[in-house]
Amino acid sequence: MPTGYLDITSYFTESNLEWFLEQFRALGPLPGILLTFMKSFVPPMPTIVIVGVNAAVYGLWEGFLYSWIGMIAGCLTTFLLVRKISDSRFLARWAAKPKVQRGMRWIQKNGFSYVFLLGILPVGPFVAVNIAAGLARMHILSYLLAVTLGKGIMVFCVSYIGANLSDIAAEPYKLVGVLAFIALSLWGSRRLESYYVNSHAKKAEHSPVTDLNSEAP
Repeated sequence: MPTGYLDITSYFTESNLEWFLEQFRALGPLPGILLTFMKSFVPPMPTIVIVGVNAAVYGLWEGFLYSWIGMIAGCLTTFLLVRKISDSRFLARWAAKPKVQRGMRWIQKNGFSYVFLLGILPVGPFVAVNIAAGLARMHILSYLLAVTLGKGIMVFCVSYIGANLSDIAAEPYKLVGVLAFIALSLWGSRRLESYYVNSHAKKAEHSPVTDLNSEAP
């Protein structure tokens, strides 16, 4: 493992992050938002530690909100930047490869599930997901909806645990509420995805039919 990677990860400890947030507490929510925003550009930063410390320092709801805003802003910025340069000569040549084309078509068809489900995971390089979605030119609204819901579930669960760590350690059954929230969110998001996909499919089906009918004698 590269030495630089170890240096970065060793800096982002719970005590160091708490010290940083306390030092710049006068700036309000900006330090907490900045930390989660940077996560999209510095993959080694530990998501669980950052979100948990935000909740411990600011409180559950404020910490959740600041982490959520910063994370969505960072993901959306990465996605839009990649989407903007996806037509560049280098990326166009790379995207023209058959294997890449197949991957892009898969993401275009399953983009919502791809971004949403991976967004729930608090570990792993989500920056790669943002880049893949941008290169596939995933619909902006679909991407934003998926990343907002997925990251919202993940950030809330980690924030809840971070803000109530001592209580959960004493009463582990409180994790049942977190699991129930995740299950309910998954169910609701799947219903929302189904509605979104079906509405677009109906539009695609009706468009050619309308044209044919208009041309019929």
